[in-house]
Amino acid sequence: MDSVHDDNQVTLQANLADADAVPAQCRRVTPSDPCAIIIFGASGDLTARKILPALYKLYCNNSLPRSFVILGAARSMLTREAFIDKMKEALTGAADPDMERWKTFAESLYYHQIDYTDEESYAALAATLKGLDRKHGTGGNRLLYLAVPPFLYQTIVTAAGRAGLSHEPDCRSCWSRIIVEKPFGSNLETSRSLDNSLHEWFTENQIYRIDHYLAKETVQNILVFRFANAIFEPVWNRQFIEYVDICASETLGVEHRAGYYEQAGVLRDMFQNHMMQLLALIAMEPPARFESEMVRDEKAKLFKSLRSVAMKNLDDHLVLAQYGVGSINGKKVPGYRSEPGVDPQSFTPTYACMKLFIDNWRWEGVPFYLTSGKRLAQKTTRIEVQFKEVPHAVFQNVFTEGINANRLTFSIQPEEKIALTFQAKNPVSASCLRSINMEFSYEGDKDHMFEAYEKVLLDCMNGDQMLFLRQDSEELCWEFLTPLIEDCETCINREKTLKTYGAGTPGPLEAERLKARL
Repeated sequence: MDSVHDDNQVTLQANLADADAVPAQCRRVTPSDPCAIIIFGASGDLTARKILPALYKLYCNNSLPRSFVILGAARSMLTREAFIDKMKEALTGAADPDMERWKTFAESLYYHQIDYTDEESYAALAATLKGLDRKHGTGGNRLLYLAVPPFLYQTIVTAAGRAGLSHEPDCRSCWSRIIVEKPFGSNLETSRSLDNSLHEWFTENQIYRIDHYLAKETVQNILVFRFANAIFEPVWNRQFIEYVDICASETLGVEHRAGYYEQAGVLRDMFQNHMMQLLALIAMEPPARFESEMVRDEKAKLFKSLRSVAMKNLDDHLVLAQYGVGSINGKKVPGYRSEPGVDPQSFTPTYACMKLFIDNWRWEGVPFYLTSGKRLAQKTTRIEVQFKEVPHAVFQNVFTEGINANRLTFSIQPEEKIALTFQAKNPVSASCLRSINMEFSYEGDKDHMFEAYEKVLLDCMNGDQMLFLRQDSEELCWEFLTPLIEDCETCINREKTLKTYGAGTPGPLEAERLKARL
């Protein structure tokens, strides 16, 4: 491990060793089972931007099974050749395909036009898959990916199940799995309806509810940081921690998602999944073993401990706001209500700051702040753990300034790093302190790291559900959030409840007041 020192920072950089020097148990696990990957919505944006580039990079890194096939299914009328050309175009500038590698990869790409509402289309799809199984030796294993709008989930799940695509043959290495993108419903009732449809044809261990935030390296490292280092876990509680601040901010506006976002808003879009999952990782109890079900058990216990918010005191716990006109990087941008596809009288919140408490022994009385919004001053996702000030001012007659409390920051994006701030004496003065940052960064390991979609696809092929949401946790999150959402949506005085903030600013002032920092 190399150490670099400067006046105010200690940077710790750990680079991955050469592959031959990495212990066998630390190397990437390549899926051993052959499989067919069926992408519903293959002609859409998600497939072109995320899924296909991720699969191609896995292939280039020798991280796909020896025998695989990718079958795109969508309503668009495309030949196989046209689909291959479309996917190759999608890679330009992203994965920049090597011509020889692309040629062999493309031999496993196929396309099947499908009518999502016609069960005969699924029977034809199943027949096509059997032919590809024989040709490519994929053994009947199925990975179904729902890269379609949420209103199609239940339709596709039911028809695919009736066509036998959810069936797992009676052999140890035979499987069928399904990946579902968020949102998982729009409230508790619709979430349960979706889960009922899924469980009619798939068991829970076949269902992979994706949250790509959980596949980021810094997020995965939170549990290791907490439970593999003896110096942190003893102070990870109400006695030493003042508050925890979880923030996910974007500079982008609603973009081309107005149709979805108008119905969702920031609480459904970000809080029910991303923000709650980050909360769980930073606050959950240690599992008995680092295994998927035990980790997910602890997450569920954490969600059960969330203190309900009294609706009569909602202003003390939640600030909702919507962005107005402003500028991003010196460029003027419109307010939310002027975005294409948005109702000019819309009350959809694009920003939320929530103050919540966890009623258990470890966290009683410690506030957790969850903040997310669009068109903010910077794009960042981070978790700040603010420790309490020193209990006794030993140096009150020595140093002229106050002593800042320690702070631990997990930076998830755009930089992936962990930083600890502590106090040291300024060497040129006998009466001044300065804050020192000690950092660990993944910057030097970028070439070795999986992107989020690569990681979740790989885990699904390996049958590892650690990073995927389980039904009980999903419903517990909806149970906590649904009353808040419904109250805000039915509030008679919504115009006064919904605050505004200029695009390119840190957000509404009311959020700072909620955090009691003014």
